[in-house]
Amino acid sequence: MRSVTYSMSVSLDGYIVGPDGGFDWAAPDEDVFRFATDEVRGLGFHLLGRRLYETMLYWDDPEQAASFDESEREFAAIWNALPKVVFSTTLSEVRGNARLASGGLAEEIERLRAEPGEGGIAIGGATLAVEAAALGLIDEYRARVYPVLVGGGIPFFPQRERHVDLDLVETRTFNSRVVYLRYRVAR
Repeated sequence: MRSVTYSMSVSLDGYIVGPDGGFDWAAPDEDVFRFATDEVRGLGFHLLGRRLYETMLYWDDPEQAASFDESEREFAAIWNALPKVVFSTTLSEVRGNARLASGGLAEEIERLRAEPGEGGIAIGGATLAVEAAALGLIDEYRARVYPVLVGGGIPFFPQRERHVDLDLVETRTFNSRVVYLRYRVAR
């Protein structure tokens, strides 16, 4: 059965974007970018909220692609080929290898877990992750922790009264001082 992961860059004080909505502090160096590319390469599906979907359209923009270096072209090819499900109440259509969710989050995950093939299911975006966590659907949390305090914004972890025990599976420290933490939900 496909596992469900929530993986994002996060500030040391726990935010995926700062109070101004920016995340320029999370620009990955070459090693972190390669690591994230390999993480995406291992996916079968990616579930996104509207904001993250719109942000990631950057990788499908031919005007941007003209300036991509080799590693960015590699990521764009992997990302654009990856099947995506977008959860939105405001979008009427999506493009590329994406489709709008036709059911609720639990239904979509159940459907994707049942599909044959390799690769896990990633959840991107804090709002969608809050819902998935509340439903007990996340199997792993993966955080690339940046050595910065942003003082507020959108938190990585849901702000709900829910206790979840986690088992540390992997850690890695990059030369840029970014620390990767991978936790599996203890069952």
